[in-house]
Amino acid sequence: MRMNQKALADFFATTPRLAELCTQNGWPDPASLKVSVIENKPDEALCAVSFDEVVMEGSGCEAGRVPCWGKIRLRFTPEGNVAATEIESGKSQNV
Repeated sequence: MRMNQKALADFFATTPRLAELCTQNGWPDPASLKVSVIENKPDEALCAVSFDEVVMEGSGCEAGRVPCWGKIRLRFTPEGNVAATEIESGKSQNV
């Protein structure tokens, strides 16, 4: 079973795994998130993701944004839910 594009976007907008691709102690901006499926099998998919990492100053103001990207493999249950995720590669502009 495969997830549809909306289900993928919803999953990546809420998963904490994207924060592992951040390099500046910021967090992923879900509004900037782009997801492309580059491998699709019945029980797994390899997705390319890109987003802006929001970086804050100590005062609480936004200090900037860092483009980040990576490849994340999703493994599905027979019902099509995500059972496991694995980050295969990733980096930001500052790495």
